[in-house]
Amino acid sequence: MDGLGTASGPVLVCGEVRTCLLPTRDAVDERAAVELLRLRADERVRVSRHPNRHAVSPDVLTGVDCRLPTATGARSRAVGTVTARAALTEGRVLQATAYFSAPAAGPDRRQPWGYYLVRPGTLVPVGRLPGKALTEGFLTGHQPGELDIGSVADSLLARISRQHRILDHDTPLTTADTSLRWTAAAAADGEETSLRFTKAEDGLRIVELRLPPGTAPTAAAELCEDLALHDWLLTTVADKLDGLRVGSEDGRAVLKVLRPLVDHLLHLWMPQARVDGALHTAWRELERTPGYSRQWNALAQRIRDQLVLQNLGVPRQALPAR
Repeated sequence: MDGLGTASGPVLVCGEVRTCLLPTRDAVDERAAVELLRLRADERVRVSRHPNRHAVSPDVLTGVDCRLPTATGARSRAVGTVTARAALTEGRVLQATAYFSAPAAGPDRRQPWGYYLVRPGTLVPVGRLPGKALTEGFLTGHQPGELDIGSVADSLLARISRQHRILDHDTPLTTADTSLRWTAAAAADGEETSLRFTKAEDGLRIVELRLPPGTAPTAAAELCEDLALHDWLLTTVADKLDGLRVGSEDGRAVLKVLRPLVDHLLHLWMPQARVDGALHTAWRELERTPGYSRQWNALAQRIRDQLVLQNLGVPRQALPAR
């Protein structure tokens, strides 16, 4: 299938990204990362080393035949496969993404499975796709009996987390998981690339994208993985610093919070490192309002300043072991 908004391409791409700290004490090396993400024997794990180490699993397809979530409650059925994959950044932050593309219309009757299997990662509607209602319904959340794409991503995380031979489930800091639910459609003629980002409750982020016509569904998913990674980093560090009594006499307690952030997270901030250049405009929306990189740089500098002050005021023998 071609890119968004083209004659033979999808009119909508929908997905969800789950982000969490890899459940182990230390970051895993490249060899262990490859072993964790080897989800299929017939395809290799893709590894890049610059500007940081990043491993991506082969795609895994899940067949579905179910109702789509719609804001109007209209009954819309779709059949096909959902694409899922996992990614590991610097052996430390684990993500699972599930997403699908949808054309404007499909056959009026359900077809044999072979019809859908030659369209990997595509959910074909039975009849016409209720595009606007699907976008709103998907972002709002599914109802019982409707497609739950987040469960596909969750099952992938669970599958990786069960590898106890590699993972000791003794994390160096407690963090909350986040979910980023997103939709992407082609921008209309004369319309600029745009991103609408909303923070909901319980770690849920909602993103509605308008992307250049011809954007590949994979590129849209990579953009949302990048957004989810950096939102998780910012959220985690900000939460750890919230309420931290940096002026207290107990420097050990402060260092116990700050040191894991430096050891495991601060070096991971590299927005747009693996985002298609044509989609950088979408990231700039977050840089303007609310200013993600400005906030991150301020938090990182605060951590470094506190470490300097603590090291000046706390005897070396009192520092906690790594």
